[in-house]
Amino acid sequence: MRIHVVSDVHGNSGDLAHAGEGADVTLCLGDLLLFLDYADYRRGILPELFGPEATARYVELRTARRYAEARTYARELWDTVGTVDAVDMAAAVEPAVRRQYAELFAAMPTPTYATYGNVDLPKLWPEYARPGTTVLDGQTARIGGLTVGFVGGGLRTPMNTPYELEPDVYAEKVAALGTVDVLCSHIPPEVPELCYDTVARRFERGSAALLEAIHQIRPRYALFGHVHQPLVRRMRIGATECVNVGHFNATGKPFVLRW
Repeated sequence: MRIHVVSDVHGNSGDLAHAGEGADVTLCLGDLLLFLDYADYRRGILPELFGPEATARYVELRTARRYAEARTYARELWDTVGTVDAVDMAAAVEPAVRRQYAELFAAMPTPTYATYGNVDLPKLWPEYARPGTTVLDGQTARIGGLTVGFVGGGLRTPMNTPYELEPDVYAEKVAALGTVDVLCSHIPPEVPELCYDTVARRFERGSAALLEAIHQIRPRYALFGHVHQPLVRRMRIGATECVNVGHFNATGKPFVLRW
C-alpha cells in the first residue's frame, strides 16, 4: 500500500486535487478551512470580512500573546459587521465557509479517509463529503490490512478555534479506538519537541491522551499535523514512529507512507 497523508490544507484546493496521485489511499488529518493566512493577510475568511489591515492588527496581537487585547479588538471588528453574539458570528462566516468546503471536498482524492481539525466545522461536513470520502472521529478503518484510528479536533486554548474539546472528551475518543496499528490525529501527542512551533515561537497544545495511547498500545505510526513549523518533525517513542505530516497549505505535497 502507498498512503498519502495531508494535514492543515487551509484552503489549498489546487494541490489537494493532486494529493492522491500515485496513492492507493489518501488520509486527511483536518484543518481544511482558511480563516486567515499568517503569511498573506489578504487571504482567508477574516480578511474577506474585515480587510487585510484589520486582520494584520489582530494577528499582531495574537502573535504577541496579548490574547485579552486580541479578543477586545476582535469584538470591535465583529461589531462593524453587525454581530451581537456567537450565533451572529457563525452566520456571518458561514457563506465563506460553505464556499471553501464546496471547493475543497470537490478536490478531495478518492478514496480518502478524513478527520476534523481544530478550525473545522464538523456539522457541515456531511453536506459536502462525497462518495469516496469517509469521515471518522473516534473511529477506526481497516486500510491495507492494518487498523487505522482517527481522532479529530483540538483541545481548549486561548485561541478559541471552532472545534476545540475538553481533555476528558478528547480522551474518550482516543480510548474508543482500542488497539490500532496507525494512530491518526490532528494535534500531536503531548511531547514538547513535537508541539513547539519555531516560527510562531510558542507551544501548541498536544494531547496527553494520545501520548498515553502510544505508550500503551504501541502503534506502528502516530500521524498528525497542527504544528506548522515544528521543532522536531518525527521521533520514535518506543515502538512508535511519530510523524508530523507537514503543513500542506505551504508545501502542497503529501507525506508518503508505505506498508
